[in-house]
Amino acid sequence: MDHFIPSGKYQKIATIDAHTAGEPFRIITSGVPEPKGITILEKRRDAKANLDHIRKILMFEPRGHADMYGCFITEPATPGADFGILFIHNEGFSTMCGHGIIAVTTIAVETGFIEPNPLDPEIKIDTPAGLVRARANMGPHGVESVSFKNVASFAPDIDAIVTVPDLGDVRYDLGFGGAFYAFVNAKDLNLECTPDYFPLLIEKGRKIKNAVMAQKKIIHPYEEDLGFLYGTIFVDYPDIEGVHSRHCCVFAEGEVDRSPTGTGVSARLAILNQKNKIKKNECIQINSIINSSFTGEITDYAKAGEHSAVIPKITGSAYITGKHEFLIDPSDPLNQGFILR
Repeated sequence: MDHFIPSGKYQKIATIDAHTAGEPFRIITSGVPEPKGITILEKRRDAKANLDHIRKILMFEPRGHADMYGCFITEPATPGADFGILFIHNEGFSTMCGHGIIAVTTIAVETGFIEPNPLDPEIKIDTPAGLVRARANMGPHGVESVSFKNVASFAPDIDAIVTVPDLGDVRYDLGFGGAFYAFVNAKDLNLECTPDYFPLLIEKGRKIKNAVMAQKKIIHPYEEDLGFLYGTIFVDYPDIEGVHSRHCCVFAEGEVDRSPTGTGVSARLAILNQKNKIKKNECIQINSIINSSFTGEITDYAKAGEHSAVIPKITGSAYITGKHEFLIDPSDPLNQGFILR
């Protein structure tokens, strides 16, 4: 079987897989066309219209699963950027992904795709939410961690109320860190951000997301394409000394982030700053549902339209898990994949 050579009937897609704090990330390296467009948002629209079948093949079963995550790499659209990225998951195409930035930076450096300039070690990545600046923190055996400065993050609503079927009135904070999230205190719903509560977190997270979408118009100050609610993030007390808090992010179609969610930590920093609970250059550690961790700090203040904003720096580690060549048989009735949730 080691000598099997796929015949010409197969479509071949190559990937490199990794995980960041336990959250999977699959990077497409060959076998798919380049998304078209001048701007990264135009490339995202083209990919949604013409490459969604590739997303399904690689995210859905049998090659993926309900909580799979990945990306297309594109040519950069912003002057000075090193490359562009389009994030994919079980629902579609997201606008920014912190764990994905950490993974793709790790892989880009480890594989030699990018050789950081010692005089300017920042790797500049075009995302649909804006330009993100990442830095690989090197150790004796390669990349030990990645830090990235995210897009301007802000909190348009603090202590808002949404009426949720079966749950009643739920208090939430709305934050943006490359995507919009509704942040809810887990204890308010008799939940904990632990694996024991996994099914209930999904169920209630989806209900809250759907209720907020139905009752509030989500508006990004610059880009209409970014104006949607990506998920619900439950916030809980930590169970490890020295950790600030714990997150469980339920996003897309009930997908659960195994990491603390890089864009979510960014939005949380904006919320905490709005509540005068964190200041510039103060670093905190936030853990996930599996107690993996990211650190976050505010590096600067900014504006996002009429909103006061912060520039977050998020740090975490990613690890390469595999290199794959996927085969798609045109006669396979399930070659587009399927998903069970």
